[in-house]
Amino acid sequence: MNHDAPALIVLAHLRWNFVFQRPQHLMTRAARTRPVYYVEEPVFGAWDDSLVTRPEPSGVTVCTPHVREGDTPENSQARTAALLGALLDAHEVAEYDLWVYTPLELPVADLLQPRRIVYDCMDELANFHGASPLLKEREDELFRRADVVFTGGHRLYERKAQRHPNVHAFPSSVDAAHFRQARSPGGDPPDQRHLPRPRLGYAGVIDERLDLDLLATVAAQRPEWQLILLGPVVKIDPGSVPRAANIHLLGLKAYADLPSYLAHWDVALLPFALNAATEYISPTKTPEYLAAGRAVVSTPIHDVIRPYGEAGAARIAHTPEAFMQVCAAALAERGTPAAADRLARADALLARQSWDVTWAGMRAHLDGPLPGQLRVPAPAQAGAFGGSDD
Repeated sequence: MNHDAPALIVLAHLRWNFVFQRPQHLMTRAARTRPVYYVEEPVFGAWDDSLVTRPEPSGVTVCTPHVREGDTPENSQARTAALLGALLDAHEVAEYDLWVYTPLELPVADLLQPRRIVYDCMDELANFHGASPLLKEREDELFRRADVVFTGGHRLYERKAQRHPNVHAFPSSVDAAHFRQARSPGGDPPDQRHLPRPRLGYAGVIDERLDLDLLATVAAQRPEWQLILLGPVVKIDPGSVPRAANIHLLGLKAYADLPSYLAHWDVALLPFALNAATEYISPTKTPEYLAAGRAVVSTPIHDVIRPYGEAGAARIAHTPEAFMQVCAAALAERGTPAAADRLARADALLARQSWDVTWAGMRAHLDGPLPGQLRVPAPAQAGAFGGSDD
């Protein structure tokens, strides 16, 4: 590792060992050239403050603050910052950048002195059910303080671009080589080996973004189709997930194991609801499904329609009836020249994207001019950073 490169302190809202997604992909690559400290949200309890650190094989150091319960949120965040300050002193980290995923934890930055602040806006978190009313206020402040903003998709870029002078779209990408393993199927995993075909699968978090009514309808009207759901049930009542003889909840799977599951699916699904929580998503699983060689069927999510639907790499359905029709078309197309042509179109798209390319683009902004060299004079800066509140 090049220890001369500034470290990254990452304020994250997702646990490192949760679904392996954007933060994990990016930070494992960042750790190839600089120290990375991935700071999870605190765990509160009846104990003295401490910072539990865990080195990952990737080189990332996962940091979990353990903070005594009962204090105000402001004081708890100041105590988290103190733990981080002690960590930086102990590791002799003299220069670092702050990488923020959750605006709610921005006050932690008040006692830190980063070289620059990066906001990687991977979703519109304020639109999620139960989101803190502080989110919008904290994000406004983060936009005023950030030196560069990245967005997790084009739709999100369109929303955020007017709020900061240095915003860049870096949509969800893919480790194509990893998922391409599914094109040379090995053994079927034991917990789906017994399921008949055809199999239609979804891999990801099961939460308010999924159209559970759509899944129930498909299962009821197409009992011969096996619907496989991989992933944790989060922030919704597990009892709200439809149950049927042909719906199979197999739970969270390790990232390394996903290709072995996808290899034995016939169609990969993006059955998202159309609601506030999905308006700005750019599903990482879209290019992952395509790299695995699966036919993809999605509801009309903006960042799936463009570019995947427009390129003919994914099928888009606007109603439950159309969803079932295009799933049937995908099943009928298996093994035909049309299927090979669709796969070729998908591969042409995937050839232009990878997490390595995404990180290289982000790294160019990290290694670019420092904030004092980049920003406009103070009078203009205030207006530029204020932006219009859309």
